[in-house]
Amino acid sequence: MHRLLKNLYVQVLIGITVGISVGIFYPDAAIKLKPLGDGFIKLIKMVIAPLIFSSIVIGIASMQDVKKVGKIGLSALIYFELMTTAALVIGLIFVNWIQPGTGMNVDPSTLDGSSIAHYVKDAETQKNMLDWLLSIIPENVIAAVASDNLLQVLVFAVLFGIGLTKIGETAAAPVLTVLNAFLKGLFAVIRMIMYLAPIGAMGAMGFTVGKYGVEALSKLGLLMLSFYLTCLVFIVCIIGGVLYFYVGINIAKLIRFMKEELLIVLGTSSSESALPGIMQKLERAGCSKSIVGLVIPTGYSFNLDGTCIYLTMAAVFVSQALNMHLSLQQEISLLLVLLLTSKGAAGVTGSGFVTLAATLPVVGHVPVEAVGLILGIDRFMSEARAITNIIGNAAATIVISKFEKGLDLTVLKQQLQEGD
Repeated sequence: MHRLLKNLYVQVLIGITVGISVGIFYPDAAIKLKPLGDGFIKLIKMVIAPLIFSSIVIGIASMQDVKKVGKIGLSALIYFELMTTAALVIGLIFVNWIQPGTGMNVDPSTLDGSSIAHYVKDAETQKNMLDWLLSIIPENVIAAVASDNLLQVLVFAVLFGIGLTKIGETAAAPVLTVLNAFLKGLFAVIRMIMYLAPIGAMGAMGFTVGKYGVEALSKLGLLMLSFYLTCLVFIVCIIGGVLYFYVGINIAKLIRFMKEELLIVLGTSSSESALPGIMQKLERAGCSKSIVGLVIPTGYSFNLDGTCIYLTMAAVFVSQALNMHLSLQQEISLLLVLLLTSKGAAGVTGSGFVTLAATLPVVGHVPVEAVGLILGIDRFMSEARAITNIIGNAAATIVISKFEKGLDLTVLKQQLQEGD
């Protein structure tokens, strides 16, 4: 029993259970647990930007071949676009099939925009694509790291990594030696932070249940069930199908292999919290270190399958609830816009909601204030978003590694077998 309790997987599971119980029976006390969850996520975010920078620079520079870097990057972006498109389409199919918002008949005049005002304000920056493209270019690299702007960090890391390949292996060696030591130090810090994962999961889950209560689940339960079902179908059928037919592995075994990271994501509602652990596991499972260092961080901005499913389902649900059903042409327009706006929605709580507020006006007649209808359950759906995102990025890394001949399939299958 003592040995079982030392397992992080079990500890996080206990933390989640305690958090839910406190949230149900002592909601006032549970709301006060919020700093525990916030503190854990802040500790993780503290190392994410330098981790992504180091991983990408080392991954690109170690290849010493810009053409190879470009080939891997192009392969990854094509795969990301195919999978996120599939996620958007399957979200549209399921929300139109189940019709979770039909019959609510919400009066648009009763909508209160005050609760989502700051989301709408943040969304304004995403409406102009040219401004968005300019915003990913950092004016100051240090400021980009300090503000945790992952897209800006990503851009500079790619350029710096390519720059190191241009100066030659001998000249780049000292920089890579320092960055490798720095990366090992970061992972040592992360291992220490992970001891707090059960407490962070307890605080985050306790706050969510205590703040919004089971009433939020019951009022908008059909949308939640529809969303969770769609994510499950996407993971099993789409991601699982790609892994089975192309790589020859079972999605269930991959999920068991990632169980600790998935529980941390479940407890914190943030896929970022599992990024360091999943990178180490994929390297251990036979994926090329350089490909892991390039694909995983990039996927956190460009391969958000769960967020894509959420965006289409939430947008159509709102139109159904207001009895302002979208035409096929409007849904196609929504799909095309989301192919762009869903990129760069970071894998943290609230980003999907901001993107939704930025995208909804594209359908014309649906007021942006209507997104407030799902504010109460947005937090509950963020768990499924984050879990789908991280499974999608892990699968993407394995697929790209195999495609680029950077995967030891024997080691991968052995690691997945040991994870059973």
